[in-house]
Amino acid sequence: MAEVKLSGVGKAYGDTQILKGIDLEISDGEFMVFVGPSGCGKSTLLRSIAGLEEITEGTLSIGGRVVNDLPPAERGISMVFQSYALYPHMNLFDNMAFGLKLAKLPQAEIETAVNAAAKILHIDHLLQRKPKDLSGGQRQRVAIGRAIVRKPEVFLFDEPLSNLDTALRVKMRYEFAKLHEQFRTTMVYVTHDQVEAMTLADRIAVLQAGRIEQVGAPMELYEHPCNVFVAGFIGSPGMNFLQAEVVEASAAGASVRLRGGEVIRCAVDASGARPGDGVRLGVRPEHLRAGVADNALQTKVTFVESLGSMTYAYCSNPGIDDVITCAVEGDRPLAIGQHLPLAAPEGRTYLFNAEGRAFPRRVAAAQQHAA
Repeated sequence: MAEVKLSGVGKAYGDTQILKGIDLEISDGEFMVFVGPSGCGKSTLLRSIAGLEEITEGTLSIGGRVVNDLPPAERGISMVFQSYALYPHMNLFDNMAFGLKLAKLPQAEIETAVNAAAKILHIDHLLQRKPKDLSGGQRQRVAIGRAIVRKPEVFLFDEPLSNLDTALRVKMRYEFAKLHEQFRTTMVYVTHDQVEAMTLADRIAVLQAGRIEQVGAPMELYEHPCNVFVAGFIGSPGMNFLQAEVVEASAAGASVRLRGGEVIRCAVDASGARPGDGVRLGVRPEHLRAGVADNALQTKVTFVESLGSMTYAYCSNPGIDDVITCAVEGDRPLAIGQHLPLAAPEGRTYLFNAEGRAFPRRVAAAQQHAA
Protein backbone atom coordinates (compact mmCIF):
# COMPACT_ATOMS: atom_id res chain seq x y z
CA MET A 1 0.00 0.00 0.00
CA ALA A 2 1.29 3.48 -0.90
CA GLU A 3 -1.44 5.86 0.12
CA VAL A 4 -0.34 9.33 1.24
CA LYS A 5 -2.22 11.01 4.06
CA LEU A 6 -1.78 14.56 5.33
CA SER A 7 -3.59 15.68 8.49
CA GLY A 8 -3.37 19.32 9.55
CA VAL A 9 -0.03 19.74 7.79
CA GLY A 10 1.53 23.17 8.10
CA LYS A 11 4.83 24.70 7.11
CA ALA A 12 6.19 27.99 8.38
CA TYR A 13 9.40 29.93 7.88
CA GLY A 14 9.60 31.97 11.05
CA ASP A 15 6.39 34.00 11.24
CA THR A 16 5.51 33.34 7.60
CA GLN A 17 3.00 30.51 7.20
CA ILE A 18 3.40 28.78 3.82
CA LEU A 19 1.11 25.75 4.26
CA LYS A 20 -1.99 26.12 6.40
CA GLY A 21 -3.77 23.09 7.80
CA ILE A 22 -3.54 20.80 4.76
CA ASP A 23 -5.85 17.77 5.01
CA LEU A 24 -5.60 15.40 2.05
CA GLU A 25 -5.72 11.67 1.34
CA ILE A 26 -4.12 10.31 -1.83
CA SER A 27 -5.16 6.74 -2.57
CA ASP A 28 -2.80 3.93 -3.49
CA GLY A 29 -2.18 4.05 -7.24
CA GLU A 30 -3.83 7.44 -7.69
CA PHE A 31 -2.50 10.19 -9.98
CA MET A 32 -2.92 13.36 -7.92
CA VAL A 33 -2.05 16.76 -9.39
CA PHE A 34 -1.44 19.94 -7.38
CA VAL A 35 -2.25 23.14 -9.27
CA GLY A 36 -2.37 26.79 -8.37
CA PRO A 37 -0.73 30.14 -9.13
CA SER A 38 2.91 30.89 -8.38
CA GLY A 39 3.52 31.16 -4.64
CA CYS A 40 0.44 29.16 -3.62
CA GLY A 41 2.53 26.48 -1.85
CA LYS A 42 2.14 23.55 -4.25
CA SER A 43 5.88 22.87 -4.63
CA THR A 44 6.42 23.32 -0.89
CA LEU A 45 3.69 20.75 -0.28
CA LEU A 46 5.34 18.29 -2.67
CA ARG A 47 8.75 18.85 -1.09
CA SER A 48 7.20 18.29 2.33
CA ILE A 49 5.92 14.90 1.19
CA ALA A 50 9.40 14.13 -0.12
CA GLY A 51 11.05 15.15 3.15
CA LEU A 52 13.03 17.96 1.52
CA GLU A 53 11.05 20.40 3.69
CA GLU A 54 10.35 19.73 7.36
CA ILE A 55 6.71 20.29 8.26
CA THR A 56 6.15 22.41 11.35
CA GLU A 57 2.77 20.96 12.32
CA GLY A 58 0.47 18.06 11.51
CA THR A 59 1.03 14.44 10.52
CA LEU A 60 2.27 13.04 7.22
CA SER A 61 2.10 9.31 6.49
CA ILE A 62 3.06 7.19 3.47
CA GLY A 63 1.80 3.63 3.21
CA GLY A 64 0.32 3.83 6.71
CA ARG A 65 3.67 4.82 8.24
CA VAL A 66 4.18 8.25 9.83
CA VAL A 67 7.20 9.81 8.11
CA ASN A 68 7.41 13.21 9.80
CA ASP A 69 10.93 12.52 11.08
CA LEU A 70 12.19 10.23 8.32
CA PRO A 71 14.77 11.46 5.77
CA PRO A 72 13.84 11.33 2.06
CA ALA A 73 15.84 8.13 1.45
CA GLU A 74 13.68 6.22 3.93
CA ARG A 75 10.26 7.41 2.73
CA GLY A 76 9.94 5.10 -0.29
CA ILE A 77 9.67 7.98 -2.75
CA SER A 78 11.42 9.06 -5.94
CA MET A 79 11.31 12.64 -7.16
CA VAL A 80 11.72 14.17 -10.61
CA PHE A 81 12.56 17.88 -10.59
CA GLN A 82 11.89 20.74 -12.98
CA SER A 83 15.59 20.77 -13.82
CA TYR A 84 16.83 17.40 -15.01
CA ALA A 85 19.66 17.32 -12.42
CA LEU A 86 21.76 14.89 -14.48
CA TYR A 87 25.47 14.35 -13.92
CA PRO A 88 27.09 15.82 -17.07
CA HIS A 89 30.23 13.63 -16.86
CA MET A 90 28.24 10.36 -16.71
CA ASN A 91 26.55 8.58 -19.57
CA LEU A 92 22.84 7.82 -19.36
CA PHE A 93 23.32 4.33 -17.98
CA ASP A 94 25.44 5.61 -15.09
CA ASN A 95 23.04 8.48 -14.41
CA MET A 96 20.14 6.05 -14.09
CA ALA A 97 22.18 3.52 -12.13
CA PHE A 98 23.74 5.98 -9.68
CA GLY A 99 21.24 5.53 -6.86
CA LEU A 100 21.29 1.75 -7.18
CA LYS A 101 25.08 1.73 -7.00
CA LEU A 102 24.96 3.81 -3.83
CA ALA A 103 22.58 1.21 -2.41
CA LYS A 104 25.23 -1.44 -3.30
CA LEU A 105 22.89 -3.58 -5.38
CA PRO A 106 24.50 -6.39 -7.43
CA GLN A 107 25.68 -5.28 -10.87
CA ALA A 108 23.46 -7.78 -12.65
CA GLU A 109 20.39 -6.42 -10.83
CA ILE A 110 21.39 -2.84 -11.67
CA GLU A 111 21.80 -3.66 -15.36
CA THR A 112 18.44 -5.43 -15.49
CA ALA A 113 16.65 -2.50 -13.81
CA VAL A 114 18.29 0.20 -15.94
CA ASN A 115 17.79 -1.64 -19.23
CA ALA A 116 14.13 -2.35 -18.41
CA ALA A 117 13.44 1.30 -17.53
CA ALA A 118 15.29 2.55 -20.61
CA LYS A 119 13.24 0.27 -22.84
CA ILE A 120 9.97 1.53 -21.31
CA LEU A 121 11.08 5.13 -21.94
CA HIS A 122 12.42 4.41 -25.45
CA ILE A 123 15.95 5.55 -24.62
CA ASP A 124 17.61 2.10 -24.55
CA HIS A 125 19.60 3.02 -27.69
CA LEU A 126 21.03 6.12 -25.98
CA LEU A 127 22.50 4.64 -22.81
CA GLN A 128 26.12 5.32 -23.73
CA ARG A 129 25.55 8.99 -24.55
CA LYS A 130 26.20 11.95 -22.26
CA PRO A 131 23.40 14.37 -21.29
CA LYS A 132 24.83 17.11 -23.53
CA ASP A 133 24.11 14.93 -26.57
CA LEU A 134 20.39 14.70 -25.82
CA SER A 135 17.30 16.79 -26.46
CA GLY A 136 15.28 18.22 -23.57
CA GLY A 137 12.68 15.46 -23.85
CA GLN A 138 15.35 12.75 -23.80
CA ARG A 139 16.99 14.28 -20.72
CA GLN A 140 13.65 14.35 -18.94
CA ARG A 141 13.17 10.67 -19.79
CA VAL A 142 16.53 9.92 -18.17
CA ALA A 143 15.44 11.75 -15.01
CA ILE A 144 12.22 9.74 -14.99
CA GLY A 145 14.16 6.53 -15.59
CA ARG A 146 16.41 7.29 -12.63
CA ALA A 147 13.24 7.48 -10.52
CA ILE A 148 11.72 4.31 -11.99
CA VAL A 149 14.70 2.04 -11.28
CA ARG A 150 14.37 2.64 -7.54
CA LYS A 151 10.87 1.07 -7.62
CA PRO A 152 9.44 3.64 -5.18
CA GLU A 153 6.09 3.48 -3.46
CA VAL A 154 5.35 7.05 -4.58
CA PHE A 155 6.55 9.09 -7.56
CA LEU A 156 6.78 12.86 -7.04
CA PHE A 157 7.03 15.23 -10.03
CA ASP A 158 7.78 18.93 -9.59
CA GLU A 159 6.77 20.73 -12.83
CA PRO A 160 8.74 18.21 -14.94
CA LEU A 161 7.62 19.59 -18.32
CA SER A 162 8.00 23.32 -17.77
CA ASN A 163 11.36 23.51 -19.59
CA LEU A 164 10.08 21.80 -22.75
CA ASP A 165 8.57 23.36 -25.85
CA THR A 166 4.83 23.11 -26.49
CA ALA A 167 4.89 20.18 -28.92
CA LEU A 168 7.18 18.14 -26.69
CA ARG A 169 5.07 18.87 -23.63
CA VAL A 170 2.04 17.39 -25.39
CA LYS A 171 4.03 14.26 -26.26
CA MET A 172 5.43 13.91 -22.73
CA ARG A 173 1.95 14.23 -21.22
CA TYR A 174 1.06 11.14 -23.20
CA GLU A 175 4.20 9.41 -21.90
CA PHE A 176 3.30 10.22 -18.28
CA ALA A 177 -0.21 8.84 -18.80
CA LYS A 178 1.24 5.62 -20.23
CA LEU A 179 3.67 5.28 -17.33
CA HIS A 180 0.90 5.57 -14.79
CA GLU A 181 -1.20 3.05 -16.69
CA GLN A 182 1.71 0.62 -16.75
CA PHE A 183 2.98 0.96 -13.17
CA ARG A 184 -0.22 1.94 -11.29
CA THR A 185 2.07 3.51 -8.71
CA THR A 186 0.92 6.49 -6.64
CA MET A 187 1.97 9.66 -8.45
CA VAL A 188 1.87 13.22 -7.15
CA TYR A 189 2.48 15.86 -9.79
CA VAL A 190 2.88 19.64 -9.43
CA THR A 191 2.16 21.97 -12.31
CA HIS A 192 1.01 25.53 -12.97
CA ASP A 193 -0.47 24.35 -16.28
CA GLN A 194 -4.11 23.41 -15.78
CA VAL A 195 -4.17 21.66 -19.20
CA GLU A 196 -1.60 19.18 -17.85
CA ALA A 197 -3.69 18.77 -14.72
CA MET A 198 -6.92 18.12 -16.64
CA THR A 199 -5.15 15.68 -18.97
CA LEU A 200 -3.28 13.57 -16.44
CA ALA A 201 -5.04 13.64 -13.09
CA ASP A 202 -7.37 11.18 -11.44
CA ARG A 203 -7.98 14.04 -9.02
CA ILE A 204 -6.78 17.62 -8.79
CA ALA A 205 -6.08 19.65 -5.66
CA VAL A 206 -6.38 23.38 -6.33
CA LEU A 207 -4.27 25.48 -3.94
CA GLN A 208 -4.32 29.15 -3.10
CA ALA A 209 -2.28 30.97 -0.44
CA GLY A 210 -1.20 27.75 1.27
CA ARG A 211 -4.67 26.21 1.48
CA ILE A 212 -6.51 23.63 -0.58
CA GLU A 213 -9.57 25.28 -2.11
CA GLN A 214 -11.09 22.17 -3.68
CA VAL A 215 -10.19 18.57 -4.50
CA GLY A 216 -11.96 16.54 -7.16
CA ALA A 217 -11.87 14.82 -10.53
CA PRO A 218 -11.01 17.15 -13.43
CA MET A 219 -14.54 17.37 -14.80
CA GLU A 220 -15.97 17.79 -11.30
CA LEU A 221 -13.86 20.91 -10.83
CA TYR A 222 -14.74 22.14 -14.32
CA GLU A 223 -18.50 21.60 -13.92
CA HIS A 224 -18.91 22.32 -10.20
CA PRO A 225 -16.24 24.72 -8.87
CA CYS A 226 -16.85 25.61 -5.25
CA ASN A 227 -15.86 29.26 -5.57
CA VAL A 228 -14.75 32.06 -7.88
CA PHE A 229 -11.06 31.17 -7.56
CA VAL A 230 -11.45 27.55 -8.68
CA ALA A 231 -13.91 28.55 -11.42
CA GLY A 232 -11.44 31.08 -12.80
CA PHE A 233 -8.40 28.83 -12.53
CA ILE A 234 -9.84 25.72 -14.17
CA GLY A 235 -10.62 26.24 -17.84
CA SER A 236 -8.77 27.89 -20.71
CA PRO A 237 -9.50 30.65 -21.54
CA GLY A 238 -10.73 31.52 -18.08
CA MET A 239 -14.35 31.93 -17.11
CA ASN A 240 -16.01 35.30 -17.67
CA PHE A 241 -17.19 36.98 -14.44
CA LEU A 242 -19.82 39.72 -14.59
CA GLN A 243 -21.09 41.83 -11.70
CA ALA A 244 -24.85 41.51 -11.27
CA GLU A 245 -27.78 42.00 -8.90
CA VAL A 246 -30.34 39.35 -8.00
CA VAL A 247 -33.82 40.02 -9.43
CA GLU A 248 -35.50 36.74 -8.48
CA ALA A 249 -34.13 33.79 -6.52
CA SER A 250 -35.39 30.36 -5.47
CA ALA A 251 -34.27 26.74 -5.30
CA ALA A 252 -35.46 26.38 -8.91
CA GLY A 253 -33.20 29.12 -10.30
CA ALA A 254 -32.34 32.79 -10.33
CA SER A 255 -32.59 35.84 -12.56
CA VAL A 256 -29.88 38.47 -12.29
CA ARG A 257 -29.54 41.93 -13.82
CA LEU A 258 -26.19 42.93 -15.27
CA ARG A 259 -24.87 46.47 -15.06
CA GLY A 260 -25.77 46.98 -18.70
CA GLY A 261 -29.41 46.22 -17.87
CA GLU A 262 -29.69 42.73 -19.38
CA VAL A 263 -31.46 40.09 -17.26
CA ILE A 264 -29.92 36.60 -17.36
CA ARG A 265 -31.57 33.42 -16.07
CA CYS A 266 -29.38 30.93 -14.19
CA ALA A 267 -30.08 27.25 -13.45
CA VAL A 268 -28.75 27.27 -9.88
CA ASP A 269 -30.16 26.63 -6.44
CA ALA A 270 -30.35 30.24 -5.29
CA SER A 271 -32.53 29.62 -2.24
CA GLY A 272 -29.90 31.39 -0.13
CA ALA A 273 -30.07 34.60 -2.17
CA ARG A 274 -32.46 37.55 -1.93
CA PRO A 275 -33.54 40.16 -4.49
CA GLY A 276 -31.07 43.04 -4.46
CA ASP A 277 -28.07 40.89 -3.42
CA GLY A 278 -24.84 41.61 -5.26
CA VAL A 279 -23.56 38.50 -7.07
CA ARG A 280 -21.16 37.51 -9.84
CA LEU A 281 -22.41 35.71 -12.92
CA GLY A 282 -19.96 33.24 -14.42
CA VAL A 283 -20.02 31.77 -17.91
CA ARG A 284 -17.24 30.02 -19.79
CA PRO A 285 -16.16 31.32 -23.23
CA GLU A 286 -16.93 27.97 -24.86
CA HIS A 287 -20.49 28.01 -23.51
CA LEU A 288 -21.49 31.43 -24.85
CA ARG A 289 -23.53 31.24 -28.06
CA ALA A 290 -22.57 33.98 -30.46
CA GLY A 291 -25.39 35.63 -32.39
CA VAL A 292 -28.21 34.11 -30.30
CA ALA A 293 -30.58 36.64 -28.73
CA ASP A 294 -32.22 34.58 -25.96
CA ASN A 295 -30.83 35.07 -22.42
CA ALA A 296 -28.15 37.24 -24.00
CA LEU A 297 -26.05 40.31 -23.39
CA GLN A 298 -25.28 42.79 -26.16
CA THR A 299 -21.60 43.22 -27.00
CA LYS A 300 -19.27 44.72 -29.55
CA VAL A 301 -16.22 42.82 -30.85
CA THR A 302 -12.96 44.55 -29.87
CA PHE A 303 -10.39 41.90 -30.83
CA VAL A 304 -10.38 38.61 -32.76
CA GLU A 305 -7.90 35.80 -32.13
CA SER A 306 -8.02 33.14 -34.86
CA LEU A 307 -6.50 29.76 -34.01
CA GLY A 308 -7.65 27.80 -37.04
CA SER A 309 -10.32 25.40 -35.78
CA MET A 310 -11.36 27.89 -33.08
CA THR A 311 -11.67 31.65 -32.89
CA TYR A 312 -11.80 33.71 -29.69
CA ALA A 313 -13.76 36.95 -29.83
CA TYR A 314 -13.00 39.54 -27.15
CA CYS A 315 -16.01 41.77 -26.65
CA SER A 316 -17.11 44.83 -24.68
CA ASN A 317 -20.44 45.85 -23.16
CA PRO A 318 -21.31 49.45 -22.17
CA GLY A 319 -22.18 48.48 -18.60
CA ILE A 320 -19.36 45.96 -18.05
CA ASP A 321 -15.79 46.96 -17.31
CA ASP A 322 -14.16 43.59 -18.05
CA VAL A 323 -13.58 42.09 -21.48
CA ILE A 324 -15.96 39.23 -22.32
CA THR A 325 -14.39 36.27 -24.14
CA CYS A 326 -16.38 34.03 -26.47
CA ALA A 327 -15.25 30.92 -28.38
CA VAL A 328 -16.74 30.40 -31.87
CA GLU A 329 -16.08 28.14 -34.85
CA GLY A 330 -12.86 28.94 -36.68
CA ASP A 331 -14.56 29.62 -40.00
CA ARG A 332 -17.06 32.15 -38.59
CA PRO A 333 -16.28 35.64 -39.94
CA LEU A 334 -15.97 38.29 -37.24
CA ALA A 335 -14.90 41.91 -37.55
CA ILE A 336 -13.71 44.41 -34.97
CA GLY A 337 -16.56 46.76 -34.11
CA GLN A 338 -19.21 44.21 -35.06
CA HIS A 339 -22.32 44.01 -32.85
CA LEU A 340 -22.50 40.49 -31.38
CA PRO A 341 -25.22 39.17 -29.02
CA LEU A 342 -23.82 36.53 -26.67
CA ALA A 343 -26.35 34.09 -25.21
CA ALA A 344 -25.64 32.42 -21.87
CA PRO A 345 -27.60 29.12 -21.71
CA GLU A 346 -29.25 28.77 -18.29
CA GLY A 347 -27.72 25.35 -17.67
CA ARG A 348 -24.24 26.64 -18.47
CA THR A 349 -24.21 29.60 -16.09
CA TYR A 350 -22.59 29.87 -12.67
CA LEU A 351 -23.52 32.20 -9.85
CA PHE A 352 -21.37 33.28 -6.92
CA ASN A 353 -22.36 35.20 -3.80
CA ALA A 354 -20.63 38.28 -2.41
CA GLU A 355 -18.05 36.08 -0.64
CA GLY A 356 -17.24 34.24 -3.86
CA ARG A 357 -18.94 30.94 -2.93
CA ALA A 358 -20.80 29.15 -5.72
CA PHE A 359 -24.52 28.54 -5.63
CA PRO A 360 -25.12 24.83 -6.43
CA ARG A 361 -25.88 24.25 -10.08
CA ARG A 362 -29.08 22.40 -10.92
CA VAL A 363 -27.55 19.27 -12.44
CA ALA A 364 -30.62 18.16 -14.39
CA ALA A 365 -30.94 21.57 -16.03
CA ALA A 366 -27.23 21.73 -16.77
CA GLN A 367 -27.29 18.29 -18.43
CA GLN A 368 -30.38 19.22 -20.44
CA HIS A 369 -28.80 22.38 -21.82
CA ALA A 370 -25.48 20.61 -22.45
CA ALA A 371 -27.30 18.04 -24.57
